Amino acid sequence: MSGHRHAARISWTRGGAAFIDNRYSRLHDWTFDGGVVVRASASPHVVPPPLSAAAAVDPEEALVAAAASCHMLWFLSLAADRGFVVEAYTDDAYGELERGSRGKLAFSRIVLRPDIRFSGAEIPGTAQIAALHDAAHEACFIANSLRCPVVVADR
Repeated sequence: MSGHRHAARISWTRGGAAFIDNRYSRLHDWTFDGGVVVRASASPHVVPPPLSAAAAVDPEEALVAAAASCHMLWFLSLAADRGFVVEAYTDDAYGELERGSRGKLAFSRIVLRPDIRFSGAEIPGTAQIAALHDAAHEACFIANSLRCPVVVADR
């Protein structure tokens, strides 16, 4: 797979609010090619409410979700290829923002904490599950695009 373009439309309007005093709403929409619209905002950790919307998705959460989702999708595909039946996959992933060596905030790591339930005639052992995670990590487009490590934590 190469040369594919993935797009999203980001839409924000001032709505008559003052602007140059930085007291404008950060609430905006992400529209994806399938028509899904997601309400987004700056993180309330960065811009306090009411100028941000805690109920909306913020870019930091979206990056963590993208990394976890990409890893999961590869894990499921690889498990199926190896004959393992996955019944459920839940990941309570998180990312840590820290000041880097250049003094700028950046993700220092993203931690995946998958809880996976298998069924069927053959249930993978610990080593096989670790190998699936390693292979999923190697294949994940998002993890391959990030500077910070993406790690699978022991559960």
